[in-house]
Amino acid sequence: MNGRRTIARVVLLTNPAAAAGHAEPAARRATARLRDHGITVDPRAGGCADESLALARAAVASPDCDALAVVGGDGMINLALQAVAGTATPLGVVPAGTGNDHARAHGLPRDAPEAAADVIAAGHTRTVDLGRITAADGTTRWFGSVLASGFDSLVSDRTNRLRWPRGRMRYHLAIAVEFANLRPLPFRVTLADGTEIDRDLTLAAVGNTSSYGGGMLICPDADPADGLLDVTLVDAMPRHRIARFFPTLLKGTHITHSEVTTHRTPSLRISSPGITAYADGELMSPLPVDITAVPAALHLLTPER
Repeated sequence: MNGRRTIARVVLLTNPAAAAGHAEPAARRATARLRDHGITVDPRAGGCADESLALARAAVASPDCDALAVVGGDGMINLALQAVAGTATPLGVVPAGTGNDHARAHGLPRDAPEAAADVIAAGHTRTVDLGRITAADGTTRWFGSVLASGFDSLVSDRTNRLRWPRGRMRYHLAIAVEFANLRPLPFRVTLADGTEIDRDLTLAAVGNTSSYGGGMLICPDADPADGLLDVTLVDAMPRHRIARFFPTLLKGTHITHSEVTTHRTPSLRISSPGITAYADGELMSPLPVDITAVPAALHLLTPER
């Protein structure tokens, strides 16, 4: 569902550390452009995730905020979702991260802060679904792109533990280490219709949108406005086959392989001992988790289509 808002006042929340510090100059450029449009901008930056989330929630609760806009990557967007999900406050995005998979999914300008600010100023909204994760302890989190579990989440775990090297090289090293330790992972996936999938997997991914990891099309047919989640299950494979398999994620052709099964469901449960779920590139919860598609949970400021 599309609509239009009058945007006169924006709270602009920045993650100064995003993309190795590139978010801060992007925020300055976006702020200047929004003010050129006659929009009042309230720039804010939290010193940590908790402080940023508090700022986001305060903005959503304020009657003087026409939109919450964030400058950063998918992790910053995920933080904002915890504040705006299920509310009438629209979310604007100035992409300034490494992966920018939300921006890819919704056609938002990447590497162009002024163009992103123009989108926010225009006030065109698209109402889209979000995924809601419920952990075993009952806590809930929202996500907008893809939930990852299995090999990819083990890589994220490893990346977070490494202190050297910095930047993308740390991620590449984590991939190499986890690939060397590759093993079948016992999963149980239960779909909303009662279907149970009980077998060894390399990974299980749940997509509200199509890509993660900076453009890997793990759930290539996912539609963030259909009220459903796309599930991609990759069977356990020997290393030599996995090495040939992963490049197919870039084009989304992996779903034609016999080792891959896909499902579409409004909700599901995923379990696997010792595995953690990540979504929007952020740590969510140890498995098991329940995941539900929540229709029309977000009003996103997007280019007009």
